[in-house]
Amino acid sequence: MIEITDIYKTFGENEVLKGISATFHPGKNNLIIGGSGSGKTTLLKCIVGLHEPTKGKVIFDSENFTDMDFEQRVPIRKQIGMLFQNSALFDSMTVEENIMFPLNLFTDMSAKEKLDRANFCLERVNLKEKNKLYPSELSGGMKKRVGIARAISMEPKYLFVDEPNSGLDPQTSIVIDELINEITREYKITTVMVTHDMNSVMGIGDHIIFLHQGKKWWEGTNKEIAHTDNQELNDFVFASKFTQAAKEKL
Repeated sequence: MIEITDIYKTFGENEVLKGISATFHPGKNNLIIGGSGSGKTTLLKCIVGLHEPTKGKVIFDSENFTDMDFEQRVPIRKQIGMLFQNSALFDSMTVEENIMFPLNLFTDMSAKEKLDRANFCLERVNLKEKNKLYPSELSGGMKKRVGIARAISMEPKYLFVDEPNSGLDPQTSIVIDELINEITREYKITTVMVTHDMNSVMGIGDHIIFLHQGKKWWEGTNKEIAHTDNQELNDFVFASKFTQAAKEKL
């Protein structure tokens, strides 16, 4: 479980986050949504320690991550998996080498154990026997799946995902959503996803927080989102649906 309490983040005179509190539970798809500039990615970076909150606390399973120094944070960071928006694969490494990269950095596993783990992760994301391919030889969806395989290679307790469906066609996006959902439930991972994809929200959104102008404007489930009277959320939801419908007509 991850708890964030009264998170503020300021860059110079620009206050991006304004007192956000939330709890993210294991085995759930916890989604952060909102328009451009609402603070979604900044909040994600504050939770994982890529940004330091100006004020507030981030708690990982009762451990105050915010008050820790770099060395104290290492054990928690080893339990974190991340899938970046562009997958962030190393172009000069094979699929297999990309997946084993965190294992090489953070574990004392033997070469065989690392290879076995890489093969297991590849099979889990339906990319069996793709070990020796390079990122340039993969489709966008395959790159995302390799990114997921690398993210789960360390058997994380926490999975952070930034816009996983960016640049993907709708059908591939559904495949990625279903894979993240399956892994989250199977391993009871606390998954936190930033997304603007309403298909993801309605498909796998167990717990959703909607940010507006740096504040938590709404919180609920994908079932509740369809019946909300929150005007700003409705504007965001229906604008997203309209945009997708318009694209499909082109």
